[in-house]
Amino acid sequence: MSSKVEDFLTAAQEQEIVQAIRDAELRTSGEIRVHLESNCSGDVYERAQELFHVLKMDNTRDANGILFYVAVDDRKFALLGDTGIHAVVGAQFWIDVKNEMELRFRESKFTQGLTAAIQLVGERLSAHFPWDEDDVNELPDQISTS
Repeated sequence: MSSKVEDFLTAAQEQEIVQAIRDAELRTSGEIRVHLESNCSGDVYERAQELFHVLKMDNTRDANGILFYVAVDDRKFALLGDTGIHAVVGAQFWIDVKNEMELRFRESKFTQGLTAAIQLVGERLSAHFPWDEDDVNELPDQISTS
C-alpha cells in the first residue's frame, strides 16, 4: 500500500497549518510542531514520545514543546507536551485539544482540525507561557514527515 502522507495535505493546506503555528506562537513562548507519517505499527502515544525526542522538542528552554502527531494511513493521532506544560495544564486541556481535532478529523477536515487545535493550544498556553520580546523560535514551524 502506498503512503498517503504526500497526498494528505496540499501545499496550500500545509501553509495554512504552518501559519496557524506561527500565529499561535505569537501568543505563547510554547513551541508547536506537527509531524506526519504513514503508519504507526505500535502504540501511537509511544511513537509520539519517540518523535518528541528525535525532533528535539524536549530541549526547549521552558520545557514547553507540544507535538501534534498524525499517522495518516492508520488514521491515528496523538498529542504530547513537555514537562513544563504538564506542570501547569490539567487533564481538561488535553481533552479539549483532542476533541477539537477529533471532531473535524471524523469529517475528513484534517487541515481545519489541526489549525483549530493549534489555535486552542496557543490561546490556552498564553496564560502560562506568554510570548515576550525576548522569545526565540526554538524549533522549526514547518511540518515534518517520516
